[in-house]
Amino acid sequence: MDALLYIHKLKLKLEAINRELASLVARKREHLSVMKQLQFPKKEVKVEKAEKGVVVRVTCEKGGDKLVSILEVFEEMGLVVLNARVSSNMYFAMEAIVVAEEEQHALHVKSITEAVIKAIER
Repeated sequence: MDALLYIHKLKLKLEAINRELASLVARKREHLSVMKQLQFPKKEVKVEKAEKGVVVRVTCEKGGDKLVSILEVFEEMGLVVLNARVSSNMYFAMEAIVVAEEEQHALHVKSITEAVIKAIER
């Protein structure tokens, strides 16, 4: 009799575990569905003139050495980063204020935009 009771309790525990597993699988499926619906820009580069220098905003997929590539481009263009914020949780995001290192290095919005786009495509 004790063996039957033990088997019955094990059966109940197994059923509870199966219900919990089904619930977790459903939540995971729902989470993945929501994540697919969130559409992060493949790549977005915005460069705007500011009071001091220009503000460069970059949003793109994570991966590679995006920050390093962008900083190398700034250096090649003779630009100095005054302030920057970088995040790479679900996607890469950067906002930086840059100024020309010397007066001969112009701050052309179009050329900076093109250079940063090339950098994040590397």
